[in-house]
Amino acid sequence: MNPRPGLRQGLIELRQAFTGTELIGNLFWPVATLVAVVLLRDRGTLILPGTLGMFVAFGTLLMVQNLAADREDGTLLRAKAIPDGIRGYLIGKLVTVSATVLAYLTILLAPGLILFSGLTVQWPTLIWVVALGLIATQTIGAVLGSLISSSRGAGVLSLPVLALVATSGIFVPITALPTWVATAAKVFPVYWLGEGMRGATLAGGTWQLSTAALILGAWSLAGLVAAPVLLRRMSRLESGSRVAARRARLLRSVG
Repeated sequence: MNPRPGLRQGLIELRQAFTGTELIGNLFWPVATLVAVVLLRDRGTLILPGTLGMFVAFGTLLMVQNLAADREDGTLLRAKAIPDGIRGYLIGKLVTVSATVLAYLTILLAPGLILFSGLTVQWPTLIWVVALGLIATQTIGAVLGSLISSSRGAGVLSLPVLALVATSGIFVPITALPTWVATAAKVFPVYWLGEGMRGATLAGGTWQLSTAALILGAWSLAGLVAAPVLLRRMSRLESGSRVAARRARLLRSVG
């Protein structure tokens, strides 16, 4: 398979996402989050690593939202008509969402290194944590996105994802949560994103980086195998009449 069409499409979408009014929307949340962390003053050093992990985890939601929107407007149907188009479509989305998340991380981390003296980046660790985290969370997002057919469904699906982030020790120490919640959280990649980010940016401490690499790697591999299969299955169910029906429902709901 030639990945260049997917890469090219991803870069086009990325350029559109960071120009005009789209640029303001994309910059708002990381900038607002950075301001909030700065206002916490001394606690910012401990909170920022978890915040970085949270933004990587939100790649799941970005992927779900992109898939829902593209399914509604017929983009996915057009990709289906191109040879190996679904795989190229997935590559394009991974490029767009990954670059967007990396921009968020840069907005948070670059000032954070100046403002919070307790941060010290272990770059090799940070690189593999971010790389595995991006793949794991976005392929999970692609799998989840293949199960819904509308933006409303994406909104509903965001609730359990946000709940998972909230209960994965990103902000609250996982030891403060009920034992069964803490045990369940360690099955999913979000907890290990937080663990990896803390290991990559905080001096001292004992971090389970080997376990983080193993679990994030396992989720990444599972997602890379499952996402193209489920997206192709979903695309086979797409048709012009289905897209038209979804557009009609959307217009009625807006009206």
